[in-house]
Amino acid sequence: MASSHISVRKTDNLIRIDFIDRNILDELNIHQIGEEILKVVESEFRPKVVIVFKNVEHMSSAAFGTLMKVNERVKARDGQLRLCQITPRIHEAFVMTKLNRIFSISDTYETAVASFV
Repeated sequence: MASSHISVRKTDNLIRIDFIDRNILDELNIHQIGEEILKVVESEFRPKVVIVFKNVEHMSSAAFGTLMKVNERVKARDGQLRLCQITPRIHEAFVMTKLNRIFSISDTYETAVASFV
């Protein structure tokens, strides 16, 4: 099995996912990342998920599609998804694609956690 591209930490009812890779560009890796995240989301009822982009410098459009799929699955499980620590370059891509209207994006991990209802 390929090595993981994410780090997952669960505390209480909160799931923190950090990307390990700086570049999320390869289709196969993006698929694997999506599967890993969905597996974690499916293991919880009403998951509260924070995805931390601190290490990410580049993302392909396929990665945005995977995030959309994760968001749909989180909502289907009556959960909440937050994104945080996104670089200005990647944030600009969220704005250009209007995905910033779909995702809740915070500057810091703490702000993202505080925003859960």
